[in-house]
Amino acid sequence: MATGEEAGPAPRLLDVRTGRIGTVAGHRTAYAKSARGGPVAAGRLGLEGDEVGNRRVHGGPDKAVYAYAAGNYPLWGAEHPRHRARLVAGAFGENLVVEGLDEKTVHVGDRWRIGTALFEVCQPRQPCSTLARWFEDPAMVKAMVANGRSGWYCRVVEEGVVASGDMPGLEHRPKGSWSIAAVLRASYTPASAAELEALGRAPGLAAAWADWASRAARAPAAKPL
Repeated sequence: MATGEEAGPAPRLLDVRTGRIGTVAGHRTAYAKSARGGPVAAGRLGLEGDEVGNRRVHGGPDKAVYAYAAGNYPLWGAEHPRHRARLVAGAFGENLVVEGLDEKTVHVGDRWRIGTALFEVCQPRQPCSTLARWFEDPAMVKAMVANGRSGWYCRVVEEGVVASGDMPGLEHRPKGSWSIAAVLRASYTPASAAELEALGRAPGLAAAWADWASRAARAPAAKPL
């Protein structure tokens, strides 16, 4: 936060969501997620009851839990009025809906205590074809890249339980950390080799993303994984 800025609301977990595998436009996915009442266990591979439809590109320790900023929904709705009714909690297949945080204020490598679990932010979300199928609009993929409202994936460093109403607390931010917004800028807009090399060394960044950044520093035509 810049000096002199008025402090926003304290971070708060508004919603915990999980989903079972189903189909969207004929494709197997657990994108649709429903709100959960009461405590939900957070394990190394995700939340209890949250399934993964395509393990080739989803799931795993570096995509265990997907968090999204509550403040992003009205911005989406204003820009995409035809989808406004669907641009509410759950619109992006998220597990945690968080108030008071966003891509500018959350950094890769941050460790947030939510309930009794400890999460470590490790990468932005990369929009894929499932997002397009969900909204029946391929333009939504490019829109997420352009507006930077990606949300962020977390590792589960310490297993525990989370529940709506929990107040996230930042326990650690590594020196030299990159905000989610900064990672997105370096990844999706022209960046120098030096900047990409630095991104590849960003503390806490998911290994796949860091490997891509290091390769892109040497081969600018490389695309994010």
